Amino acid sequence: MATAAAVEAAAPMGALWGLVHDFVMGQQEGPADQVAADVKSGNYTVLQVVEALGSSLENPEPRTRARGIQLLSQVLFHCHTLLLEKEVVHLILFYENRLKDHHLVIPSVLQGLKALSLCVALPPGLAVSVLKAIFQEVHVQSLPQVDRHTVYDIITNFMRTREEELKSLGADFTFGFIQVMDGEKDPRNLLVAFRIVHDLISRDYSLGPFVEELFEVTSCYFPIDFTPPPNDPHGIQREDLILSLRAVLASTPRFAEFLLPLLIEKVDSEVLSAKLDSLQTLNACCAVYGQKELKDFLPSLWASIRRESSQRRTILEMLLGFLKLQQKWSYEDKDQRPLNGFKDQLCSLVFMALTDPSTQLQLVGIHTLTVLGAQPDLLSSEDLELAVGHLYRLSFLKEDSQSCRVAALEASGTLAALYPVAFSSHLVPKLAEELRVGESNLTKGDEPTQCSRHLCCLQALSAVSTHPSIVKETLPLLLQHLWQVNRGNMVAQSSDVIAVCQSLKQMAEKCQQDPESCWYFHQTAIPCLLALAVQASMPEKEPSVLRKVLLEDEVLAAMVSVIGTATTHLSPELAAQSVTYIVPLFLDGNVSFLPENSFPSRFQPFQDGSSGQRRLIALLMAFVCSLPRNVEIPQLNQLMRELLELSCCHSCPFSSTAAAKCFAGLLNKHPAGQQLDEFLQLAVDKVEAGLGSGPCRSQAFTLLLWVTKALVLRYHPLSSCLTARLMGLLSDPELGPAAADGFSLLMSDCTDVLTRAGHAEVRIMFRQRFFTDNVPALVQGFHAAPQDVKPNYLKGLSHVLNRLPKPVLLPELPTLLSLLLEALSCPDCVVQLSTLSCLQPLLLEAPQVMSLHVDTLVTKFLNLSSSPSMAVRIAALQCMHALTRLPTPVLLPYKPQVIRALAKPLDDKKRLVRKEAVSARGEWFLLGSPGS
Repeated sequence: MATAAAVEAAAPMGALWGLVHDFVMGQQEGPADQVAADVKSGNYTVLQVVEALGSSLENPEPRTRARGIQLLSQVLFHCHTLLLEKEVVHLILFYENRLKDHHLVIPSVLQGLKALSLCVALPPGLAVSVLKAIFQEVHVQSLPQVDRHTVYDIITNFMRTREEELKSLGADFTFGFIQVMDGEKDPRNLLVAFRIVHDLISRDYSLGPFVEELFEVTSCYFPIDFTPPPNDPHGIQREDLILSLRAVLASTPRFAEFLLPLLIEKVDSEVLSAKLDSLQTLNACCAVYGQKELKDFLPSLWASIRRESSQRRTILEMLLGFLKLQQKWSYEDKDQRPLNGFKDQLCSLVFMALTDPSTQLQLVGIHTLTVLGAQPDLLSSEDLELAVGHLYRLSFLKEDSQSCRVAALEASGTLAALYPVAFSSHLVPKLAEELRVGESNLTKGDEPTQCSRHLCCLQALSAVSTHPSIVKETLPLLLQHLWQVNRGNMVAQSSDVIAVCQSLKQMAEKCQQDPESCWYFHQTAIPCLLALAVQASMPEKEPSVLRKVLLEDEVLAAMVSVIGTATTHLSPELAAQSVTYIVPLFLDGNVSFLPENSFPSRFQPFQDGSSGQRRLIALLMAFVCSLPRNVEIPQLNQLMRELLELSCCHSCPFSSTAAAKCFAGLLNKHPAGQQLDEFLQLAVDKVEAGLGSGPCRSQAFTLLLWVTKALVLRYHPLSSCLTARLMGLLSDPELGPAAADGFSLLMSDCTDVLTRAGHAEVRIMFRQRFFTDNVPALVQGFHAAPQDVKPNYLKGLSHVLNRLPKPVLLPELPTLLSLLLEALSCPDCVVQLSTLSCLQPLLLEAPQVMSLHVDTLVTKFLNLSSSPSMAVRIAALQCMHALTRLPTPVLLPYKPQVIRALAKPLDDKKRLVRKEAVSARGEWFLLGSPGS
């Protein structure tokens, strides 16, 4: 039996020796993959492979030795993750010794060292040992291109994984690499070498006394002179080399004394490409170099730049970089500032750029003007008047110059804060006239071009409102414009009013930075908006279409955003003043603080008010739900009862929802105690009464949803009971789908109420806690539910998981994934989209778990890529793209099927779908290819 066992053990070794012999003797070219597969499967060990190669590794013929080491190196490349530390030590010693061998052997030795440089089990100190051996024994530049590239790969691998070890070499490592790179000419190798030099500098390796040598070994390639050969399979472009070298040259101020003279020389050359490259490199250097490095060269630089006029954008970009750098320098004496002597030339250059037809040049000009304006005491009043005129013109550019228009608006805001007098004198009057002309055109029924200018004017008014004195001029202009709408003096549409409100909101956001402006905006704008809305809500003998515009849902929502933004940053003292006027307006009809308050009837939104008046509860919500928590609200008990009553009124869903949200917002901020308990009991009783049969079921459900959210956010104990009640409604024939969508509301961030900005009590971990407390019950309910109700549970679960932080979801993924996959088969597009949005990041973050279900994932994603919903098609294709992050061997069997199936969405009628299809199909095409 012993003899039989020995024969059985010898059989595989015999096969290994046969493979090795055939390869070494040149009779077979591809056994490395077979041997590597056998090592991975445990048939052989790496030691046994070395034993089988023994005679060839010691053969006196260099070619035979080279073949033997080549086979071993290829096996190590495939199996380096299996090596033990002891094996790595012996192999490193063997390969280092062979670096002294015949030049025919060296390429195979380097391939083996490259494989060993990837080993996780590499003991400390061996990386340094390998590099010292290469630096000492190998004349790298005498090797063929591919072998030189292997040396760069070895260095790159060690720099990525053994940084501290290499830094222990000090400047010797830098000097060794200089010797390796010196004389390199191949563009493929230069790209890697430039990256290594950049990492040497950016990762703080010691350069020692070799700064100039390192500069010389890289700067000798400047400017890059390379034209790729036709049909170049490597795809290296001249621009790739230019950008890589520029990143090196601009990476450290220590190169400045060598680089700046070189750049000045090249700027003055006759070769256009050299000029351009030099100017762009100078621009890159501005972000890194300091005053000390630049000051001695500034006169020469400026002289060279002034002589050049062929590359205006590049020059301006470079000047912009210098100006940004100049901002960091400090000068005690105004006369020492170097820009003062060049101010007129700089302004002339900038103003010329602002009038150029090139959008890109205009953009750089705008940014440069902004930085120039930030220099203290530089621009004269005449310069500022010209600058304001240019910014005014650029603020009204057509849509095809949108980027310039936006940049001009931003610049106006920045400079107006610094020069309020100039903008008040030269810009605000022009905008006021533009607004007046716009009103006149709207009265006649304007053309689209005038509408566009009118919108630009509104945006400019808000953009420039960055100083308290300017706000006091621009805010009345916008409010007066709204009064014109209300008086019927303009052919207004809801979009006109919404545009004004958007500008008011932007102005309110800018005012938040200054308490004086914040209070001025609040006490000026909010009474005006409330007066306009109250006036519009009054009954009329002849209904006015113009006034009813102010009561549309979208317009009221725009007003809500203005009022909320204007309230959140008030101090508690000022907020307390305001609340004493606004709450009595809604409870008692006290309109005395409103402008133009002669109304035809009383304002009573809670007491038998018209539906128009009730709709204004949304404006009350915006105010009281944005107040600081410590502001006492007058008549709170009455207010809460009125809101509760209105929340279940079925005649106006907009009003009842606004009342429910307002009630919930106040509930969330109310301190714990007896009064809060009373309010909660009233709410529960109202909900239960309304959820019974009757016309108010939908409103009662909405109240339940918002009260539940208010309590979930603050971890109130009653939230679990209300969530259970909501979960019970998933089986309700009428409210089930709405209850499922309600879980999205519970997990989402709101924009108008229950926000952190509005001082709501929002615990940081509320989503995680909701998940822990409720998902098990959702899963259990799904399994117990009838078939026709299961989609509601899936939708609710999908909403919860989609908005859960992924680190919380990942540990639970194995138990929940089957339900998510089932949700993909749900016919509801909302469920499909929510589930796809949840799965896509999981494919990237949990590839091992997702790989277990790859067959189902591929099938369902491909099916959904033909969904009637464009959003679902896009999300499904994004998931198909993300699938390529799973392990390649798992995906390869599906590659032909997927590539065929993804041909169909390439012809989708929607461009965004086609774009995702191209991206996903491209990744599947590359799957399994070398380097992918």
